[in-house]
Amino acid sequence: MPFVGLVEATVVQAFRSTGLSMQKIRQAIEVLTKQGELHNALASQQLYTDGAEILYDYASDHEEPLLRLLTVVGTGQRVFHEVLDEYLQRIIFGDRWATQLVLPVTKRELLRVVPEVASGDPIFMNGGAPLSAVRSRVQAGEPIKSIARDYDVPSEDISEALNAIWPETAAA
Repeated sequence: MPFVGLVEATVVQAFRSTGLSMQKIRQAIEVLTKQGELHNALASQQLYTDGAEILYDYASDHEEPLLRLLTVVGTGQRVFHEVLDEYLQRIIFGDRWATQLVLPVTKRELLRVVPEVASGDPIFMNGGAPLSAVRSRVQAGEPIKSIARDYDVPSEDISEALNAIWPETAAA
């Protein structure tokens, strides 16, 4: 999956976690794209700067109370509700576009994706080990403590990440 798709999927997951249907999300994305004249609007920093206002206006015009609640009035500006903001804070932007993503698979920030590092494979934030390398060693039967020492990644980070993504792998 391309990095931009991963970022956009994270934003869609944030909207879905609030109870919005895919149909409503698609409509909101169309509005964002038209208003901001952006391709890949969900991977753009513009989503933060004026996206909340666009979505709030859309929600008001189309009587979408849930979307209106998710884009609330802050200090004179429209801002995203805490539920969405929690996901969106895991996206790191360069000039205008997402450059890194801290994966929202765990509550703690354990894994990130940087397209230019490890061929886009998720890496552990502590130690920098590629997730695929850690997982293959666990699947080969190597003890997590040994892998943790080799990569300088806390063993609890490895266990938590593997359990969140592949529960059967962490139990092995």
